[in-house]
Amino acid sequence: MASTHHHHALDELNETQKRVHRILDAAQSPLSAYEVLDLMRAQGAVTPPTVYRSLDKLIEKGLAHRLESLNAYVTCKHPHHHEMAAFAICEACGSVKEFTDSMIGERLAHWSDANAFCPKKVTVEVRGLCDSCAK
Repeated sequence: MASTHHHHALDELNETQKRVHRILDAAQSPLSAYEVLDLMRAQGAVTPPTVYRSLDKLIEKGLAHRLESLNAYVTCKHPHHHEMAAFAICEACGSVKEFTDSMIGERLAHWSDANAFCPKKVTVEVRGLCDSCAK
């Protein structure tokens, strides 16, 4: 069940953005923008810019994340940790698990302070094998 934060953010979306969110939320694995586009076209005409704008809005609202290494999108599973998103990505089955780790965040904050750097967004992607695939 989505948190209260997510419900509030969902209420602020237009219908197209809600459709994109539902598609991402129902997906078993991360989806590229063009995979989202193909799934949306099954219910009517839609253009790539519309999908990209919707994905950008979901990210802005904290409802989705872009996985840089996969060039794909997932819904947010941790609505209150937007300063840093971390993901474990299985290279065998493609599963993605979102997680938080305060120690990673603290180390990055310490480094930023020590180097006079002001991060705007932090995404940590750890690639490897999930427990099932490692066996």
